[in-house]
Amino acid sequence: MNADLGYAIAAAVVLAYLLLLLVLRRSGRVGPDRPVAFFGPALMLRTQRGRERLDRWGRFTRFWTRAADVGIALAAIAMGVILAVLVLGAIASFRLTAATAPSLQEEVGLPGLNPIIPLGYGVIALVIGIVLHELFHGIVARSQGIRVKSLGILFFVVPIGAFVEQDDADMAAASRRRRDRVAAAGVFANFVLAAVFFLALSGAVASSVHPNAAGVAIVDVESNSPASIATPQPIAPGDIVTSVNGTLTPTLSSFEAALALTQPNQTISVGVYAAGASFVDHVTLAVNPTVPTRGFLGVAVLFLTPAQLKQTLVWPAANGEGTVEGTLDWFFLPLATVEPVQGTAADYFHVSGPLGALGPEAFWVGANVLFWLAWMNLLLGLSNALPLVPLDGGLLFRDFASSIAARFRTAWGAARLDEFGGRAAVASSMIVLVLLLWQVLVPHLL
Repeated sequence: MNADLGYAIAAAVVLAYLLLLLVLRRSGRVGPDRPVAFFGPALMLRTQRGRERLDRWGRFTRFWTRAADVGIALAAIAMGVILAVLVLGAIASFRLTAATAPSLQEEVGLPGLNPIIPLGYGVIALVIGIVLHELFHGIVARSQGIRVKSLGILFFVVPIGAFVEQDDADMAAASRRRRDRVAAAGVFANFVLAAVFFLALSGAVASSVHPNAAGVAIVDVESNSPASIATPQPIAPGDIVTSVNGTLTPTLSSFEAALALTQPNQTISVGVYAAGASFVDHVTLAVNPTVPTRGFLGVAVLFLTPAQLKQTLVWPAANGEGTVEGTLDWFFLPLATVEPVQGTAADYFHVSGPLGALGPEAFWVGANVLFWLAWMNLLLGLSNALPLVPLDGGLLFRDFASSIAARFRTAWGAARLDEFGGRAAVASSMIVLVLLLWQVLVPHLL
């Protein structure tokens, strides 16, 4: 199917959905107190089934109260971290050009819109993350004595999420602390789920994935470059270079150092692992376009070696890049087009051990699902911690502001404090929106 036909089909489906909304609106079958309600352009499909399960799960009041209190602390920390990232991004935007600025699609963490989130893995992870996020809201609400009116799914052409609808009167009557526990429950759930899926992925990769060789991973080879005409076999994406002119290259720095000692027109030996075998190529180097006195091989290598890539999936703090850098490596693997691990990236490894019977294709599908479940839950937790109404962070920030005001304005009553918190939440929401758009728009204006 060509792209134009795909876009035409997608447009027709969306148009049919919008016509369905119009018919439902005119029929009077959609409303706030009906099983189907509007939520912006989405449909809320409500049910009261499942509330008894929330009652049963929520009866462990002490456990859920303590867990939700931890969630409030985690949400506050995440709020500070994500705001710091947005501020640093806004400052960095002054050094960006229109060509290097992030696009609006990259600011939206939705599969199909964000170019780095694969549609299939992304949708699976997003739906599971949202459903469990909302489920925790409902369980904690019941543990705090707050009734749940309904459960359901959000539908926009296709199911896009879930919701648990708390009783508005109970939420308004609850203390700030109990209300905040309910709000923080979703953020807590996403962080816990991110950790669980990360550990599952870590165990699978640690036990069953093995780099094919110690060297640097080739991701691209320039056409008509020395590497592309090497003998006896051209170097290709998916290969691993293990040595240059007799010098072992187990790290990126050793590879670059070995090439720095070469000269144009020099014939060197290059150790290569490819397609299950090791061999030595003979390559006559060209003139390096950046440093004319050095030889030029004509390959692009991955910023992590296969061994480092495995370690990043197992425990990123120990991948040799440092704790912070390694953690960022894990998070930015999709941006580096290394995750999902498939095609060229999968060629750097072989799968054996406890999960070897699955075969490499099935193993990497399962591993990729675990990665995206961890990645999307981490993203959901951070995103929902933003002090942006109506996200969980916006509701928490409102109560944080009211609590702080209560310490300094002892004469204010509950209504005045709630009003102040509401205004603070609106102000924080405006600031967050400006910061989100800042790094997209500013480079185009400079």
